[in-house]
Amino acid sequence: MSGVDVAVGYALASRKGVPAPASFRRWVESALKGARRRKASEVAIRIVDADEAQALNRQYRGRDYATNVLSFPAELPPGIDLPLLGDLVICAPVVSREASEQGKKTADHWAHLTVHGTLHLLGYDHVDETEAEAMEALETRILAGLGIADPYLA
Repeated sequence: MSGVDVAVGYALASRKGVPAPASFRRWVESALKGARRRKASEVAIRIVDADEAQALNRQYRGRDYATNVLSFPAELPPGIDLPLLGDLVICAPVVSREASEQGKKTADHWAHLTVHGTLHLLGYDHVDETEAEAMEALETRILAGLGIADPYLA
């Protein structure tokens, strides 16, 4: 795989329980490899609190609550060829709460949401059932490669 650049910014009062940049890089690389992307890629990840996640979700999706991950694919003008895939915004308190509610290891949930968001940056989606099944199957394979159980098992 060509070069992968993952920049992580922490917009939180405390980074307790939040993975280090090396973990995010490994998860993004795994998603890119699983999706068979071989070109150089750049992804920016911002770890936020619930207030910022809610504000961004409201502004960009019209939904007034803090969500776990938001994906913002790069929209480059025609003729501009940069390796920028886009930005991910991940809400630390929501990730922690969901992992607890779902009985998952917090680190596994961070990995899942990073992989999920990266696949969105590559154009994968889950708007209809067929797309959702394909995306979930790919996520499950990628996470298995990281030693993480299927996150969609009930």
